[in-house]
Amino acid sequence: MLPTLSDLTLNGVAPQIAVAGAGMLIMLIDALLRKGSRRWAAYLALLGLAVALARVVGSPLSAEPSLDGTLARDGLGTAFALVLIVASALSVLVAMDYLRREEHEKAEYYALILFATAGGLAMATANDLVAVFIGLEVLSISLYILSAFFKADPASREAALKYLLLGAFASAFFLYGIVLLYGATGTMRLAEMGTAIRLAGTPADPLVWGGVALIFVGLGFKLALVPFHSWAPDVYQGAPTSVTAFMSVVSKVAAFSALVRLLVVVLAPAAALTSTLLALLAVLTMTVGNILALAQDEVKRLLAYSSIAQAGYILVAAVAGGETGAAAVLFYLLGYAFTNLGAFSVVLAWSRRGEGRLPFSDLAGLGFRRPWTAAALSLFLLSLTGIPLTVGFVGKLYLFGAAVRAGWTWLAIVAVLNTVVSAFYYLRLVVVMYMRESELPSALQRPGLALGVALVVCVAAVIILGLVPGAAL
Repeated sequence: MLPTLSDLTLNGVAPQIAVAGAGMLIMLIDALLRKGSRRWAAYLALLGLAVALARVVGSPLSAEPSLDGTLARDGLGTAFALVLIVASALSVLVAMDYLRREEHEKAEYYALILFATAGGLAMATANDLVAVFIGLEVLSISLYILSAFFKADPASREAALKYLLLGAFASAFFLYGIVLLYGATGTMRLAEMGTAIRLAGTPADPLVWGGVALIFVGLGFKLALVPFHSWAPDVYQGAPTSVTAFMSVVSKVAAFSALVRLLVVVLAPAAALTSTLLALLAVLTMTVGNILALAQDEVKRLLAYSSIAQAGYILVAAVAGGETGAAAVLFYLLGYAFTNLGAFSVVLAWSRRGEGRLPFSDLAGLGFRRPWTAAALSLFLLSLTGIPLTVGFVGKLYLFGAAVRAGWTWLAIVAVLNTVVSAFYYLRLVVVMYMRESELPSALQRPGLALGVALVVCVAAVIILGLVPGAAL
């Protein structure tokens, strides 16, 4: 039976409409305005995100899904949506001064940010595997284009091509996994899928496990989990730095939102087997990411491998499962968004025009020549390490505590050991900034207003959430 108009309630899809609508409005206005600054596009993007945020916060939770059951309106989706919108707004602020400095201030950049955010919101609230796939593709295609935004830069073009080719394979795996799960359960709805698997008893159907494995491959690519991580360092380094900052946070939040919902709603009857598989992936991802990061001498590439390791930490709480695990994943992703975007903000402030690389040697002595931004970067690095009084410490405490309470003590111990390893390369940057002198003259500019606002917000969030974590819970 076809859905009636009353079935197609739009309450749950209002944030996606606000964000995507703002993106389309930017494209329309840009086509009509031939000349002049495109700073207005950034303000319009922020307005669209503000409307979406107000809609998410102001709408009551409901067990009734939207769009004939396609999108959920529950607390899980709402929380992930909040993290996505906040991260996207910070990404717009981070990009404003950078794009002007690089003479690439174009309206379509902000439109693509909004389209990617709309795709992420669809993934976060999806109650249907088709909706997850559509959201994934909207997010992915927007990121492919953004990666090649500096089209005159060979590194940007190469990064986009590599991301596109590998991303297309990952999407194909994900889609084939959907087909297998549909063949095994006869439905695309996540809740109905979970019911079908539970009623079948021990889910030994090869179609189910084949479908789950292929979907994990697709999401593993977006999360840069080992062994699906090879694209991340090259793409992070070659893409425009503002795009790398956005990609490193938003794609992770969106993919983890889909993964957590799959684990909670669909695969709960088979938690023992899926948890073992994810635990192995978590160990591989943490360990490989941290070991490879030790050998890096360029900041963007270091943050790429750091991002891989961070995904492994978050996976620890996903293994734990349940409400405690989901809450730990959410809190850590919120803290990670502020911390990672803050770190990339400093990289943007310090990188020279036309140069996508920031070698460690360029940071020598900046602790005294740029004391405020150096202190901010030090704070973000300490938070990524998990030093007390930062949001990173509290987040790791929640992640590893959830694993211990769920009986995964050995996994928590491995994660703690990996955290110790990560301290070497994070603190190495702090040592370079404060304990080495540069032989090169300083050619660094001070952060612009928008970038400064983003930095202040990130610093405040890292400190406040580290001291008063209950403010976000």
